[in-house]
Amino acid sequence: MSERAVAPGGLALVEALVNTVSLDTGEDRLAAEFGLSGAALADAQELREALRAACLAHAGRDMPPGRSVTLTRLLSRAPLLLSVDEKGTAALVPADAASLASRVAVAVATAVTEGTWQRLKACEAEDCHWAYYDRSPAGRSRWCTMAVCGSRAKMRSYRARRTAGRTDSPTAPAGPDRTDASPA
Repeated sequence: MSERAVAPGGLALVEALVNTVSLDTGEDRLAAEFGLSGAALADAQELREALRAACLAHAGRDMPPGRSVTLTRLLSRAPLLLSVDEKGTAALVPADAASLASRVAVAVATAVTEGTWQRLKACEAEDCHWAYYDRSPAGRSRWCTMAVCGSRAKMRSYRARRTAGRTDSPTAPAGPDRTDASPA
């Protein structure tokens, strides 16, 4: 679970939606945080997991079969409008402000045009997959936080290398045997 600042603009909504479930504890706050029930809750859960898959894809994983189709289907049903104000400024807005899918579609479309969509990622740790906004200069961060998930992953990798090193080579002698050395 991230200690990082929230994602910019509308991506904060997408990040918050994905992070309504904790994979390590199973706690799901989607209904409470978004005030959903019944079919709307089921649709939001499906949307959340499809968005998580997209965030994992941004982090370098392949989307599971069907997830991109699911995300496309869910967002295509979200009506959007192009609004123009008195100054001639145009903006994409949800046709139904109460529709979570419409608000997410606006956030994604806006992030795509701003070039920030690919920076919304999901943590690589299998027991986390927390959404976070990658603020690293190269855009290559892998964990929601280095202090927790990154440290755990690096420690597991280190231990695996040490274990592999012990099994790949015979036990090395501790050094010269000094018990029968003659005095000089």
